[in-house]
Amino acid sequence: MQTASQTRPQRARGVGRLVTKPLGGRTRLAELYQEGAAKIRLPQTFTAEMEAVIINTAGGLTGGDRMDWSFSAGPDTFLTATTQACEKVYKASAGAAEVVTRIEAAAGSKVHWLPQESILFDNAALSRRLEVDLDESAEFVAVEAILLGRKAMGEAMAEGMVRDRWRIRRCGRLIHAEDLRMEGDVAGLTASAAVLAGKVAFATVLYTGPLCEALLPKVRAALGDSLCGASQWNGKLVARLAAEDGYTLRKSLIPVISVLRGGASVPKVWNL
Repeated sequence: MQTASQTRPQRARGVGRLVTKPLGGRTRLAELYQEGAAKIRLPQTFTAEMEAVIINTAGGLTGGDRMDWSFSAGPDTFLTATTQACEKVYKASAGAAEVVTRIEAAAGSKVHWLPQESILFDNAALSRRLEVDLDESAEFVAVEAILLGRKAMGEAMAEGMVRDRWRIRRCGRLIHAEDLRMEGDVAGLTASAAVLAGKVAFATVLYTGPLCEALLPKVRAALGDSLCGASQWNGKLVARLAAEDGYTLRKSLIPVISVLRGGASVPKVWNL
């Protein structure tokens, strides 16, 4: 007979996949698959765009959980994917929570990957990966934001681990790669002026498409004098932001996303 200490904890698993196709000048659903804790909902839109809201019904992540998301935009379709709420990553007793997102964008398509922030609690462990493959004529916008605790609730992430890996390819050619890793004394590391200077909320925004050079001055104007910066080179635009808390981060982040979306705001499930 197993004791409580010998019982293996239940872990959340989820797989979600969505494929779009063009039909009648609008983006329509070609394939939808959901398994485990992964759910995808499609709110009604009145434009050519399809909006997908992904949901983790487990209510958060902890060590050993795994979520796999896959999105494929067909030719000349427009897909925006977001999350129902901020993803909460709790203290891990063993292992790391894993989140893998794979995105494909066909000729003439647009994909905007706009999840809300991930909130990491003390001793959380998160390993996240974003894999993207774009056609030569596709447009892609992505944001990933992290909050190290909830400052308004008096919470902070003193120790733990976060790994964030991006690999973005166009026609199979790598155009953007980055790896973020913070492990152990996270509070001490982020206190450094060379890292976050004590800020607990940060985000990376990326745009790749034909308008990089034209969008750069607009993005810089939207950023204002906050602790952030933006550059464009080799057909991509990257902005990085840091703030004292999640609310302040959103006040800078939402205008930047709107610029990259041609004036359209963030999905309605976001709020400020």
